[in-house]
Amino acid sequence: MTEKRRALISVSDKTGIAEFARELSRLGFEIISTGGTARALREDGLEVTDASEITGFPEILGGRVKTLHPNIHAAILARPDVDDQRRDLEKHGIIPLELVVVNLYPFEQTISREGVSHQEAVENIDIGGPTMLRAAAKNHAYLAVIVNPKRYGPIIEELEKNGRVSSETRFSLATEAFSHTAGYDAAIASYFNARPEVETELYPERLNFSFNKVQGLRYGENPQQEAAFYASGGAPAGLAAARQLQGKELSFNNLNDLNAAWEAVLEFAEPTAVAVKHANPCGVGSAGNLKDAYNLAFEADPVSIFGGVLALNRPVDADAAREMSKIFLEVIAAPHFTEDAVEVFKGKKDIRLLKIEEVAGGQDCFDIKRISGGILVQTIDWAPVDVTAGKVVTERAPTEEEWAALGFAQKVVKHVRSNAIVIAGKNMTYGIGAGQMSRIGAAKIALNQAAGKARGAVLGSDAFFPFPDTVEEATKAGVTAIVQPGGSQKDRESIELCNHHNLAMVFTGRRYFKH
Repeated sequence: MTEKRRALISVSDKTGIAEFARELSRLGFEIISTGGTARALREDGLEVTDASEITGFPEILGGRVKTLHPNIHAAILARPDVDDQRRDLEKHGIIPLELVVVNLYPFEQTISREGVSHQEAVENIDIGGPTMLRAAAKNHAYLAVIVNPKRYGPIIEELEKNGRVSSETRFSLATEAFSHTAGYDAAIASYFNARPEVETELYPERLNFSFNKVQGLRYGENPQQEAAFYASGGAPAGLAAARQLQGKELSFNNLNDLNAAWEAVLEFAEPTAVAVKHANPCGVGSAGNLKDAYNLAFEADPVSIFGGVLALNRPVDADAAREMSKIFLEVIAAPHFTEDAVEVFKGKKDIRLLKIEEVAGGQDCFDIKRISGGILVQTIDWAPVDVTAGKVVTERAPTEEEWAALGFAQKVVKHVRSNAIVIAGKNMTYGIGAGQMSRIGAAKIALNQAAGKARGAVLGSDAFFPFPDTVEEATKAGVTAIVQPGGSQKDRESIELCNHHNLAMVFTGRRYFKH
């Protein structure tokens, strides 16, 4: 058989492909290509053999069928050192391929466009591409499969140095190709599962997620752990769509804290600032403008906010920026920063500024938690907090100001690690007890932090009171109203204690555990 070297190139993402093909031609490869890729390469002055010349059959069905032919797939799947396969190749005049360079129709980009039709989505489901990729990855012992344009340069270097792609590289490329097709199919499955035409199970027997790498991270929660940031497939949203305006790269802990802050600040309609430390809010404030909201969040806990992460739901102007720049903050995230604000922050180069334009509720459907041997999956509770829909269970109903404070407290409680207790006024937190093993322990921490501010404040709880001890501590501190889900066998004791001390209590029937 001839020693002719052949590379098949058929790509949707044409980044760097002309340069790569030119280098392959220089190294003696015949370039076989299809459709738009062949046209693009010819326009760049390259000599290209159409796949139809190899198959002896034209592209048909508007390009739906191009490479699904034995002459292509035998050239990909052949093992030339196996006698009967070599004889088959010689009999049918098939020359094995050495390189298969394929990336797929932009399905995720297509479905992320506003107003895209189902038919457009379906037409962007690649068939020939995944088939060639899987075949080439399967036969990685004999040929190299390339899906990532970032690989082009290193592959040329290896070909120039060694004459062919090494077995180690071929295996690595095959692994990348299988991951590529798996993610592609997961994105398609997710799209079809979300369509309204048919009823689909929320939790099917096989659950597929597609994530794309955004960036590697220096390390994880601790320096001995490796880490990376991946975004959900489809159009970038939330933190994955954020644009960093200033500062060092975000760390694993920065991103984790920022997510907690961002989800919390989205609960509020009025200008609000949420400061987070170690994934828990440490200070939350709402006001008529962002500067005042920030000052309230700072006042709530001026110690813990230092070195924390701050999320804001309004554009940051110069006045607010000057207040925020008085202390060290790791990250400040907002939907916009004015030019004057950015100028102010230039004097604090260590502060990372993130612009996150999406300020309405999150788009993700599932919350995923890793456990040994698997994952736990649950829907995300995007429902707005509304304490006024709850039931007043005490003789005294909350005053108008207490209702406002109860709503504020419970919006914060929703984003505090359980067991969670929040002491608050109508527009700021006074004390937060987070992540304790007992509810009374969380209450004591929150009340101790609030100190004198607890007098006349309200208390919010993420779950019911198993004993009336939390009410006892609240009354000692001067709390006047409480909101909790209710549902404990000891509810009557808590209610009677509230009545005895003239506290108002509201049962919402809605728990906010966060682990």
